[in-house]
Amino acid sequence: MISIEPCSLGQLDLLRSVSIDTFIDTFREQNAEENLQAYVDRAFDEEQLERELTDSESAFYLIYLDGQLAGYLKLNWGDSQTEKMGNDHLEVERIYVRTIFKRNGLGRRLLRHAFDEAKNKGKEVIWLGVWEENQDALQFYKKLGFYQAGEHVFLFGEEEQTDLILKRPVEI
Repeated sequence: MISIEPCSLGQLDLLRSVSIDTFIDTFREQNAEENLQAYVDRAFDEEQLERELTDSESAFYLIYLDGQLAGYLKLNWGDSQTEKMGNDHLEVERIYVRTIFKRNGLGRRLLRHAFDEAKNKGKEVIWLGVWEENQDALQFYKKLGFYQAGEHVFLFGEEEQTDLILKRPVEI
């Protein structure tokens, strides 16, 4: 059974743990250890995550499979978007699924949840950034109707990497 629940400030340690584990598992083989650690230390710092959890224009949702925490979704809108896309856009900043839970349709369920939230908030477009080297993610999103609308530089430790900006209308 799959369930999706809002993440509360009281679950900060849980969110931090799944963030670090999932990020390291996903990107360890393709990146230098010092850049990986620098990013994790900055992005998943307790105070940073607390700011994100209490931001009124961001939301986190935990996904469970058979009662086990399998990953999460982070959404941003308004001024909290990492790129200024306008008030008709909703950003999917993170879809993280733990390695042992991949290939269970959880990414699709989280993305469906993002579309539901976008509709509820009256948004017209969903967008996200994907590292240009993350071919699995790029294929996943393109199968679901996302198209490349630009790119931006993503600072990963001391290294500049390119994220492709993908978009899709909420209603097709």
